[in-house]
Amino acid sequence: MQYVRGMSQPAKSSRTPAASDAPETAAGSRAAAQRLKMRRELAAAAMELFATKGYEATTVDEIAAAAGVARRTFFRHFRSKEEAIFPDHDDTLIRAEAVLNAAPAHEHPLDTVCRGIKEVMKMYAARPDISVARYRLTREVPTLREAEIASVARYERLFTRYLLGHFDEHAHDDDANDDPLLAEVAASAVVTAHNHVLRRWLRADGQGDVEAQLDHAFAIVRKTFGTGIGAGRTAAPKPASVSAGGEVLVTVARTDAPLDEVMRTIEQALKER
Repeated sequence: MQYVRGMSQPAKSSRTPAASDAPETAAGSRAAAQRLKMRRELAAAAMELFATKGYEATTVDEIAAAAGVARRTFFRHFRSKEEAIFPDHDDTLIRAEAVLNAAPAHEHPLDTVCRGIKEVMKMYAARPDISVARYRLTREVPTLREAEIASVARYERLFTRYLLGHFDEHAHDDDANDDPLLAEVAASAVVTAHNHVLRRWLRADGQGDVEAQLDHAFAIVRKTFGTGIGAGRTAAPKPASVSAGGEVLVTVARTDAPLDEVMRTIEQALKER
């Protein structure tokens, strides 16, 4: 199985935004910010009540009252008190998808997925105290643990679809039916590596260089799946060759090969002439 680029992109609109569009855009941004602010306030109120009263003894009405809003306001943002523990996953999923959609053509798809899942880590690292408290709570309440697992599954599905869209269907005709399996395994590996680092960081009360730990974990995934599934994408460029007349230099390299690596290959070929 091999990853390929060159996926078709939606055509960009050539319409010049009218002046009247600006207020609508600004209003939309303000509404989104207010929505996220309210979700976080409800989540903070829920966390405090869960810590003092216990999860089972806390009601939605109490959470709404603690946040200073009506019960119906709570249900405009969450379907249940379980959801109030994870207020940012919807927005984080959108940001992760945006990373995938904006990936540069030369980037290996696994690297793109690793950058996408980093949006999740940023979410947790932005509020370490709440993240640690939430982690402890989910360990104690099976219902919350199930909700957390469901959230993780959404990222895996997103990344699986992305990786599957970058397989070369013609390069491996004999095992083309394995592509969905391999895409899911690779996506799961990235998410699992991220969650391993995240749990270790949370157990350490949010202390330590989580960014470096995450990069180390991703390097292991990239080494394992970038060659095993990526069909040789980590191989070095083929040596350059020079024609007998010395007029033409030919070299073959991957589209994701580092530029300095390609240039070194060319320079070496010229020196050997």
